[in-house]
Amino acid sequence: MRVIGITGPSGSGKTQLTESISSLGIKAINADELYHSMLIPPSKCLDAIRFEFGDSVFKNDGSLDRNALSSIVFNDKQKLELLNKTVLCIVVERIRDIIKSLEQCGEKAVVIDAPTLIESGFYKECDTVISVLSSESERSKRISMRDNISEEKAIERIRAQKDDSFYISNSHIVIYNNGTQEEFSSNIREIIDKLHLFS
Repeated sequence: MRVIGITGPSGSGKTQLTESISSLGIKAINADELYHSMLIPPSKCLDAIRFEFGDSVFKNDGSLDRNALSSIVFNDKQKLELLNKTVLCIVVERIRDIIKSLEQCGEKAVVIDAPTLIESGFYKECDTVISVLSSESERSKRISMRDNISEEKAIERIRAQKDDSFYISNSHIVIYNNGTQEEFSSNIREIIDKLHLFS
């Protein structure tokens, strides 16, 4: 099983690259979506979050108050690292199970879209690590539109994350997304050709 990991900071364009590879028939795992699916109580993930962050990040019905948690972790790098440390091992365990299942079904490759691929240590289990990077100004616009928040709030989130050098030093391939959609699509096609997925 060939494992391709895609990472990069929020708003860089990871999803577009993942979807382009997936459209070729390669199975894809979205780590964020997987994580959110694991936040339905009762949940091992929720228990771990409650242990570290307390009841203040939970609603009365026992579900996670994502806004309350976000306001804590995106304003404090240490708290963000604590959250990652708390939940990543649980999510990675589930990703390994899915990969094993896909391999048993005869799949030859899988692509994983994971913003914390490197922080989790799972990048070491990938055959190829691709980082998608973009300028702060471009990312702040995309995050603002995607999450319906101000660009100032988007920039706060961006500055709580790792800088480009962190991704560059831990990747096999780096792709930049600072131009038009057409330019990025062209860059993606070049990356897909380099991967030789069907050779």
